[in-house]
Amino acid sequence: MSSTWFSAPAPVTKRVHAYFAPVNRSTQTPVLFDPSQQGGFSLDSPPSPWISLGWIQDFQRKPASKSSSLLTGVPASTLEQVRETLQAQVSFQFLSWTKLTMALATGSQHMNVLSPASGASLAADGATAATALTPQSGSTSTSILLSATDAAKFAPGSIVALDVDYTGQTGYVGTPVAGAYVRQALSDVDYVRRVTFNVALVSQVTGTGLTLAEALPGGAPASGAKLQVVKGFVDREGGSFYQEWSGLFVAQGSQGERIFFHYPRLQAMAGAEEAVAPLNGKNQNGQSRVLLKGQFLALPVTDLLDGERVVCYRSFLPAANALV
Repeated sequence: MSSTWFSAPAPVTKRVHAYFAPVNRSTQTPVLFDPSQQGGFSLDSPPSPWISLGWIQDFQRKPASKSSSLLTGVPASTLEQVRETLQAQVSFQFLSWTKLTMALATGSQHMNVLSPASGASLAADGATAATALTPQSGSTSTSILLSATDAAKFAPGSIVALDVDYTGQTGYVGTPVAGAYVRQALSDVDYVRRVTFNVALVSQVTGTGLTLAEALPGGAPASGAKLQVVKGFVDREGGSFYQEWSGLFVAQGSQGERIFFHYPRLQAMAGAEEAVAPLNGKNQNGQSRVLLKGQFLALPVTDLLDGERVVCYRSFLPAANALV
């Protein structure tokens, strides 16, 4: 029988790996993924500035574009189709709770719960914060230099936020990722540190400062940046700010092939929502796993290749020696 009757089998995959990268909100510049140069990256070490969020489940893509017929003649008959609207949606469940997965799974600002000042009044998104500390010169993205007195205020395993004071500015705030859009001047000097994504885990405390378990996303502390302890994270149902990120989803085939779904612009399209899954598929003494649900609207970009407006790029890199 002729070999032309055979083709490569459909890929067999287990799970989908998710990666996100921050869109420059001021310029609306997304992060692009080039399968020709970046398609072979290690799933555990994505190319910068993509951030791995690990495995996700229940990944679903929903095209929502609409086409209509262009009619001509009497009686009218279809001459051709035209695309009337351009839209797509993506949904899935995160398998871990982190600052970034929580932010992506909510529709508005996601905030750091800063360590409170002594005697501060109660507040739903965190009380007035303890005074921020200024790192010493020579600090890096993984080593924050402090006086011995200041360093003693921290402990291994704590989380820290590092960003500038809020001084009445409006527009997008947060380094290096826009964490909020300020419409009118506020009075909280710590607001930027409340919404910043420039956070990290402290792995070691010494008499000269802090060693971080991972590099700060914003790199070495900028001039004027200050440090505060983060107790946890909080988001709110409502608000006018929308999270927007570039998304990349990778399905690895059993033969080494890969399917990429690249969304240059994804905005959260729903409020915070969780999915409850009983352990091992059944209720074990009432124990269930609480998963974050992410729902996103894909926004269009203009492809410089030919000026077309698109919302997603689907790429396929075949396995070695696969039939084409």
